[in-house]
Amino acid sequence: MKQGGSKNEAFSLKTRIKRLKRDSNRWSVFTLAIVFFLALPIIFIGVELFSGPGESWSHIVEYLLPEYLWNSLYLVIVCSIIVLVLGVSSAWFVSRFDFLFRKQMEWLLILPLAIPSYIVGYAYAGIFDYGGSMDLIFRQLGLDFIRIDIMNRAGLAFVLSISLFPYVYVSARAFFLNQANNLLEASKMLGVGEGKTFFKLMLPLARPAIVAGLVLVLMEVLNDYGAAKYYGVNTFTTGIFRSWFSLEEPQTAVYLSALLIIIIFALILFEKWQVRKIKFTSSKINSTQIQRKEPKGSMQWLIFSVVFLPILLGFILPVAQLIYWAVLTASTVFDMEFIIISLQSFAIAISSAIITVFFALLLIYFSKWSTLRAIKNISRIGVLGYAIPGAVIAIGIMIPTLALDKWLISVLANFGIDSGLIINGTLIALLYAYAVRFLAVAYNPIDSTALKVDDSIPDSSKVLGVGNLKTFFKIEFPLIKTGVFSAVILVFIDVMKELPLTLILKPYHIDTLAVKAFEYASDEMVMEASIPSLFIIFTAMIPVIFLNKLLIKK
Repeated sequence: MKQGGSKNEAFSLKTRIKRLKRDSNRWSVFTLAIVFFLALPIIFIGVELFSGPGESWSHIVEYLLPEYLWNSLYLVIVCSIIVLVLGVSSAWFVSRFDFLFRKQMEWLLILPLAIPSYIVGYAYAGIFDYGGSMDLIFRQLGLDFIRIDIMNRAGLAFVLSISLFPYVYVSARAFFLNQANNLLEASKMLGVGEGKTFFKLMLPLARPAIVAGLVLVLMEVLNDYGAAKYYGVNTFTTGIFRSWFSLEEPQTAVYLSALLIIIIFALILFEKWQVRKIKFTSSKINSTQIQRKEPKGSMQWLIFSVVFLPILLGFILPVAQLIYWAVLTASTVFDMEFIIISLQSFAIAISSAIITVFFALLLIYFSKWSTLRAIKNISRIGVLGYAIPGAVIAIGIMIPTLALDKWLISVLANFGIDSGLIINGTLIALLYAYAVRFLAVAYNPIDSTALKVDDSIPDSSKVLGVGNLKTFFKIEFPLIKTGVFSAVILVFIDVMKELPLTLILKPYHIDTLAVKAFEYASDEMVMEASIPSLFIIFTAMIPVIFLNKLLIKK
């Protein structure tokens, strides 16, 4: 009897192992299929390169490409300097010192992220223009207005910098808040001053975190289209739009996109190299939070001024200008058509957020249920879309969907069906593009929340014979719903602000608030662009404040 029982147990064990392998292989295949589906736009751009450039490529290489390269390089260098100065200094001061209105400024410094850079560009153009806000203020004071010409490359660099510096601020502050207090105490005991301690000790240690934030800034700088177009600065993104729409040469746009992808991935590799180059440890014993000092006298006001300056430039002035314009134009802009556009924007944004979060959940858990180690690393390929500019992703989607639509039209024509475009120029292509572009935004908060769930919980469920899907819905999803909710909000806001991708792929009969604001500005109706801009800003402020709450340790 014992021998028969042991045989049955061995047979049952073999059967269970075979079933686990079969399930693991199935989840691996599903993961690879999703990764391939999300990587299709980049794959098609690579394939299209073999078709050769368009007729105007030689002209672009000779006359325009040097300008694209120089302007992009200029923006990268100048923006790097400004965001590092603003972001790192404000992060250090709010982490190290306890000064007037410090708690309020901690979250106010993040609010510039709620304003898309092209909207900040519109606001500053109005502030410094003839007849603008500065001109009116100078007249009221009886002074001669000294006009500052901001509609140039330097002005664009300033606008992008004050819009994007919070990326560096958030990364640096998170590091400073968690940095070892005893390092500062040891430095003080050795008689080293505050300034030397910061530059010689804290800044080198924080460099990986700062570089991580800086790379995000530079990717957004290279992705910008609305502000660069309005300020008349030729960059890679404006060149891609010009090649596609003005020259009607998709092949040339593809070649420019490929060059931009190379630059973006060079930035990513630079970040990885920095992190590997500077290795540091943070033990639990040395991880006490920095004890804040209270500056005295004039130093209190100096620190307050340094921290308040980026808030003033990046949020208060642009929003004040937009509110002023909104009061003047509300009667002409705020109508039923605007309400419909707002509802369309909200519907598209929430639909995109749900779809993107759905794909993120599939990638995270399918790769988790697979026993193949390589699958987890392969699944992260699917999140690289966030590193690719929106215009590039849009082109990578438009080319294959146009070819697929042509094939479907010819097939359906054999059955006497005149279908027209089925995928291209529809919401299907737009929602797919948003999922590719913002998957990383959804993936990261969900993945970090899922890592906190003890593996013994789902393992116990499997021992009891419950499948992966049932275990997920009954046990794991309730534990990660906070991360899922965060992901939905963050993707929602990014979709609301996205401009280049939406301009290329949106259906003709559908508008969004971002597109409407851009159209008003392009038609020299900048004042009318204020109301859709304010709707985007105040909608984005909610998750930005929510993001800040997650970052502050209680």
